[in-house]
Amino acid sequence: MKRQVVIGFLGTQLDAGDGPGRWDKWRPTVALGMHEDFLVHRVDLLADERRYGKLLRTVQKDLAQVSPETELRVHDTYIEDPWDFETVYEVLLGFARAYPFDLEHEDYFVQITTGTHVAQICLFLMAESRRMPARLLQLAPPRKQGSGESAGSLSVIDLDLSRYDRLAQRFEREQAEDRSHLKSGIATRNAAFNRMIEQIETVGSRSVAPILLMGPTGAGKSQLARRLFELKKARHELSGRFVEVNCATLRGDGAMSALFGHVRGAYTGAVGDRPGLLRSAHKGLLFLDEIGELGADEQAMLLRALEDKRFLPVGGDKEVESDFQLIAGTNRDLARRVAEGRFRDDLFARLNIWTFDLPGLVDRHEDIEPNIDFELERQADNVQRRVTFNREARERYLRFATSPEATWRGNFRDLGASMTRMVTLAPAGRITVETVDEEVGRLRRLWRQEAPDDPLVALLGERLQDVDLFDQAQLREVVRVCRRCRSLSEAGRLLFAASRERKASSNDADRLRKYLARFELEWTQLGRDGQ
Repeated sequence: MKRQVVIGFLGTQLDAGDGPGRWDKWRPTVALGMHEDFLVHRVDLLADERRYGKLLRTVQKDLAQVSPETELRVHDTYIEDPWDFETVYEVLLGFARAYPFDLEHEDYFVQITTGTHVAQICLFLMAESRRMPARLLQLAPPRKQGSGESAGSLSVIDLDLSRYDRLAQRFEREQAEDRSHLKSGIATRNAAFNRMIEQIETVGSRSVAPILLMGPTGAGKSQLARRLFELKKARHELSGRFVEVNCATLRGDGAMSALFGHVRGAYTGAVGDRPGLLRSAHKGLLFLDEIGELGADEQAMLLRALEDKRFLPVGGDKEVESDFQLIAGTNRDLARRVAEGRFRDDLFARLNIWTFDLPGLVDRHEDIEPNIDFELERQADNVQRRVTFNREARERYLRFATSPEATWRGNFRDLGASMTRMVTLAPAGRITVETVDEEVGRLRRLWRQEAPDDPLVALLGERLQDVDLFDQAQLREVVRVCRRCRSLSEAGRLLFAASRERKASSNDADRLRKYLARFELEWTQLGRDGQ
C-alpha cells in the first residue's frame, strides 16, 4: 500500500487547547490520527513557528500520543495577511513547486478544514489544477462535544469528476444538449459538421477570443452565432446583448457612425449623441456578418477596439470603452482579400484564431432529411396546423433534393422557402406528388435564373432540365470551344483533333453539326466571343 500523506494548515483556533480539558475538545489536526479506517503516515503542516510555536509543540505531542506511527513535519510559513487572496495563493504555489511529490509511493490529501476561508479556497484551487496532485480531505467534529468521542468524521473528495458516474453522465448530457442547441435541435448526420459543432461548443465555453465563421450565404452563420450567444448567456458568461449587423449594408460616412457611434455635431444632421453598435454590445456578443465588406477605416477602428477595448466615436475627443466578444461571418476568401490588399492582414490575424468553415447544404446531403423534418415542425408552429408528406411525395422530394441537379444556391434559406411553399399549398394537410413536382420545377427555374452566366441556360431554356448532367458538362465545353472559333470547320478540327490523327474522323464539321443537332442547336445560335 502507498503511504498516506495529509497537507494542511495549523488551525490557530480549532487546534488550540491547554490542560487536560483539551482532550474534550475536537481538534482537527490531532483528530487525523484517531480514525482507525484512515491511517495517516505523515502530516505536512504549514504554520508560523515564531508566532505559534507553543501550539505546534502541543499538537505534535498529542498527535504522537494518539497515533505514534504518524510523522508530523512542520513547514515554517509566514503569511503577512492570511485574508489576502493573492498573498496566500502565491505562498501555496511556491510550496507546491518545491514539494517533493512522490506519486509512485505516496497518496496525498489536502486538509481543508483549518486555515482561513481564503486559504481553503486556495488549497481547493491547488488540488483542482493538479498543482497539488491530491484529493480533498474534509473533517467534521462529533455531534456532541465532550462526549468522549473526539475523532469526529472524515470525508475524502476526489476532484476528478470522471470518477463520479452520475456527475459525468450529467455533464455529458448537458454537453450534448448544448451542442444540440447550437444545431437548433436538428439531429444532423454529417460527421464533419457534427465534429465542427463539438469544437465550436468547446471553444465557446473556454475562450473569449474572436470566432470567424466562413461559408456560403445561407449556410447558417447568423443562426449559429445567435445560438452560441444564448449558450454563453445561460452559463452567465455574458451579461450583455446580442448585436448583429450585416457589414455589406454599411456604406459611406454612415458606416463609422453606425459601428462606433458619434457625438453631437460630428457632422451635418448629428443632432445628438449616438452610442453605436460596438457600445451596444458591451458585455455581450457582437456578430459582424459579411465582415469582408468593411471599409479600410472601419477595419482599422475595429482592430483597435478588439485589442484595447477602447475607441473614439466619430467627432469625439474622448475614448469610450466596450468589452464584447466578436463573432465574424463571411462568404469571402479573406486570405485572398488580404493578398489583394482589400483586407488588413493584422485584423485577419486577430480574427483567424478560431476559424470554422460551415459547409453548404449541397455538401451535407445526409442532413437534408432531418432539416426537412425540422422545417415541418417549424411550419406547424407558424401556421398552427400540422402538414406531412405522403410516402411517395417524400421519397420523390428527397431524391431530387439530394441529386446533383439540386444546387441549393441559397442553402438552408432555399430549403426553408421550399418547405414554406409546399406546406402552404398542401391540400388537406398532406404534401402530394403533384405538390412536389410543382416545387421541383419552381426550384429548377429559380436556380437557372440565378446562374445567368451558364451558356446552356440561354441556349436551352426549359429544355435544360431534360439533359443529363453528364451531357450538360460535355455540351458546356463544346459551346465554349465553338465560341472561340471562326467557323464550324475550325471548331470541329479542334474538338476532334485526336480522332483525326487516328484517321477515325473524315468530316469534323459534320460530326459537330450532328452533335449540336442532338440538342436542337445550330452553329448560328452559339455566337462567337466578342460578337
